[in-house]
Amino acid sequence: MITKKLMAGVLTVAVLLAASCKPRGVGNAVSADAASKVYVAPGKYDEFYNFVSGGFSGQLSVYGLPSGRLLRVIPVFSVDPEKGWGYSEETKPMLNTSHGFVPWDDLHHVEMSMTDGTADGKWVFVNGNNTPRLARVDLKTFRTAEILELPNSAGNHSSPFSTENSEYIVAGTRFSVPPDDVNGDVPISSYKENFKGHISFVSVDKTNGEMKIAFQLKTPGVNFDLSHAGKGKSHDWFFFSTYNTEQANTLLEVNASQRDKDFIMAVNWKKAEEYVKAGKGKKQSVKYAHNKYDETTHTAKSEMENEVTVLDITEFPDLVYFIPCPKSPHGCDVDPSGEYIVGSGKLAALLPVFSFDKIQKAIADKAFEPEKYSGIPVIKYEAALYGEVQKPGLGPLHTEFDGKGNAYTSFFVSSEVVKWNIKDLKVLDRQPTYYSVGHLMIPGGDSKKPFGKYLVAYNKITKDRYLPTGPELSQSAQLFDISGDKMQLILDYPTIGEPHYAQAVPAALIREKQLKIFDINANKNPYVTKGEAESKVVRQGNQVHVYMTAVRSHFAPDNIEGVQMGDEVFFHVTNLEQDWDVPHGFGVKGAANGELLIMPGETLTLKWTPDRTGIFPIYCTDFCSALHQEMSGYVRVSPKGSNVPISYSLGNKNKPAAPAVQ
Repeated sequence: MITKKLMAGVLTVAVLLAASCKPRGVGNAVSADAASKVYVAPGKYDEFYNFVSGGFSGQLSVYGLPSGRLLRVIPVFSVDPEKGWGYSEETKPMLNTSHGFVPWDDLHHVEMSMTDGTADGKWVFVNGNNTPRLARVDLKTFRTAEILELPNSAGNHSSPFSTENSEYIVAGTRFSVPPDDVNGDVPISSYKENFKGHISFVSVDKTNGEMKIAFQLKTPGVNFDLSHAGKGKSHDWFFFSTYNTEQANTLLEVNASQRDKDFIMAVNWKKAEEYVKAGKGKKQSVKYAHNKYDETTHTAKSEMENEVTVLDITEFPDLVYFIPCPKSPHGCDVDPSGEYIVGSGKLAALLPVFSFDKIQKAIADKAFEPEKYSGIPVIKYEAALYGEVQKPGLGPLHTEFDGKGNAYTSFFVSSEVVKWNIKDLKVLDRQPTYYSVGHLMIPGGDSKKPFGKYLVAYNKITKDRYLPTGPELSQSAQLFDISGDKMQLILDYPTIGEPHYAQAVPAALIREKQLKIFDINANKNPYVTKGEAESKVVRQGNQVHVYMTAVRSHFAPDNIEGVQMGDEVFFHVTNLEQDWDVPHGFGVKGAANGELLIMPGETLTLKWTPDRTGIFPIYCTDFCSALHQEMSGYVRVSPKGSNVPISYSLGNKNKPAAPAVQ
């Protein structure tokens, strides 16, 4: 067992190294031909789309590789006033949870939808780490299509990782907590008795991508960090890294680092599926939100679900096995063949590589430790071990694969990426990162068929890499060419948020499948206005509904009178354009809201409650034509009880309000 004093020393060294600047003895690591390798000529496209987690921004960013150009920020779990996400009436339901409207989350990990172990270009799945949620982004529109809350969970970190055909997206709890169906008002010190982990298996509809919690596994109260599904021969299995097997509840940096080894948890998900189909699961009463966005109505709907099926893994002895892994493992990565599972212990000085064949033999031979852990069999370390990469670096975190028999591991403390051979476990190359790399990504690097051309290191510390911007600096990514025997650093580029995991796919896989406009004839939004002749203003009690159109370069109507203090005004704006890349924006002075950003053929709604009488300009916020500045109008607000009737106009054509609806 490691002592607390030694532990404190290790942590002190780690912190000092993490806070340092350039690794010693390193000069200019950029290759001489770097510029030509990352140059994408004006008007030309990048080779890859790179989907990067936005960390504490709660959003998903999209970059082109090899240029490193930011192409889009996709709002997911956090409100985005630029795009009206979480502000428009149509998108507010997407951020609903069992806790109510939650306007932020912490997005860590990205997973492409899969067919036969490779990305199929349909959807991207991402996790909300804080208020546990999964989201699905539709790659036809690059928009969030669905968000599913996860019950019995806290800290949805080991997520969202996919089986080979996206039968399931799997999510594990970072923080064990009392289950949702029991009284959670218990002493924190009763952790070992009352706190449990849960793994959610979320099924994905093959045609429309809709998610559903198929079942959950209730586990001992450990912390699940990361996971990956098996491939090929290990298709039926899922592997999770665990830490805090001490089940500590305070000062985890010391108390959750006492054991020499924690565990990789191996789950036979096919067998779990069989148990559920046989009715062995227990129905549990819970409450969680399921939010879906309909692209035909341009409107989201939130529904509360109230039940999940749970398997307690201690009741099924052939379902789950623990494999000892040094020490506080973070990454848990499976090579393209499905034979080798790499555990990356944050505090270990080596990299253990486990063999799926040996794991199966150990189970058959019952090569278990004498003592179970919380009722779960523990496979003997040597019985599962293929071998160890010796002295690879300090602070191993994540491993990706190039499809040529090589693995690449990030080392946070020694601030480097190390290339090693999967079969002979020999280190082949190492390159410094700037600084303290966390996740790394090879296009297709966690799939059956990696592309193996580039590697991106997502670094935790920026220091002196870019022009300084005060106390808060940009996040840092570095692009390496890995097509040769040695890695070559060819580009630094800043990123949004704090990037964690990312994935990249060939642009050709999805570029031509995207929607360019919304067909206005197919628009089924209940407030759509399909032509200026249909525009109107309707009073319904203290609600005023403005059915408005936007086209280059005016709104219809653009003068509105008769709004009173105490009214709620709903601007239902339809973009009449049917040409690609002609959005319109909409804003109103003093609105405690975001803007609307309305794509061609789309209808969105902004709610405004005036706080004073007077004249309030409205205008287009997205530059749309040479007469963009002229695309504006006015709303008159009168005192409550005023005799000014509702009226609206465009040009000099005054129209009375549509008949009031009480």
